[in-house]
Amino acid sequence: MTERKCVGCGKIKNRTDLIKITKEHLTNTLVINGNSEVFGRSAYLCYNKSCIEYAFKKNRLQKILKSPVDPELKGKLINEL
Repeated sequence: MTERKCVGCGKIKNRTDLIKITKEHLTNTLVINGNSEVFGRSAYLCYNKSCIEYAFKKNRLQKILKSPVDPELKGKLINEL
């Protein structure tokens, strides 16, 4: 059981209980809940609207993924809920 930290609230949870956002190494595209074969920098968020909004408000996803994040991604993540 692997645990990861939510970039929104900072709580440590089981990896399966979080949304995984990965910046793919080769193409620099963002993948939501990709499989373990997607190689790149990853960030995790709770399945919670407030965590998603806080991560975007404070630019935490941009900082962790070290790349600009399209605001459309916020809508896609909220739709994942």
